[in-house]
Amino acid sequence: MLQPQWLRTFEALVEIGNFTRTAERLDLTQAAVSQHIKHLEARLGPLMLRQSRRLELTPAGHALLGYVHEMQAADQRLQQRLTGDDATQGELSLITPGSIGLAIYPHLLALQHEAPGLSIRHRFAPTAEVIDAVLDNRAELGLVTQRPEDPRLAVSLFAREELELVVPASERVQEWDDLARLGFIDHPDGHDMATRLLSRWFPGNPGVRHLPCRGFTNQIGLILAPVAEGLGFSVLPRFAREAFVASEAIRVVEGSPEVVDSLWLLHRAEWPLSARANRALKWLNARLVSPQSG
Repeated sequence: MLQPQWLRTFEALVEIGNFTRTAERLDLTQAAVSQHIKHLEARLGPLMLRQSRRLELTPAGHALLGYVHEMQAADQRLQQRLTGDDATQGELSLITPGSIGLAIYPHLLALQHEAPGLSIRHRFAPTAEVIDAVLDNRAELGLVTQRPEDPRLAVSLFAREELELVVPASERVQEWDDLARLGFIDHPDGHDMATRLLSRWFPGNPGVRHLPCRGFTNQIGLILAPVAEGLGFSVLPRFAREAFVASEAIRVVEGSPEVVDSLWLLHRAEWPLSARANRALKWLNARLVSPQSG
């Protein structure tokens, strides 16, 4: 029998890719993390190759990771059966991109205040990871910005989200040279989003890569902090801008045409949503802008 703690350590190490940070995440010593992996490898053979900058799973490592996910899914199904299909009790798990995640999380907390028996587990992740988590039953609900075609997934339109050009409150942008003067605050999706919006608003421009970059952050909630400080402009989704606390220090530039992303709701197609998930979706739909047809 494999010890659950060894499996938790292995899963965390695969996710994080570093022994020291894994030990910090799990509140263990680095020696304990190494010992857990040695115990597993004594039973199963080599699980990972220690490269200089990353860890690479062996076939046995991939098999064990799949086993861990299967055990987690089975445990989740067991917990749901034990608590019954009660909309006020049990775990609600969902995984979303950062922007919509910032928008819905306060509403989820309000739902939990109304139903304290709920335990809400919300993770931020990119589209590929969201799809994998729903397919592996590590999350009951997922939101993505690109519609998947996998037949195992039930997919429906959840909301639409405009891309916005956001500048310091004191700035006025009328032409490309104004953006070049300000400089770009980049983020992981920054170049893609800026290209899609600015190519339509400023046709013939040389491209966002020709603008001076004034900063970069991969934290969705912090992208607008340097903009609020007057250090540059950025392009990001509306929900991320609405969640920014210092709204008086920034300004959304009006322009056309609109560039809008669709947000798609995912869950496994083979079985119905739990009462908890249905309640959460009704709660969120009543508090977010309803999706438009088309």
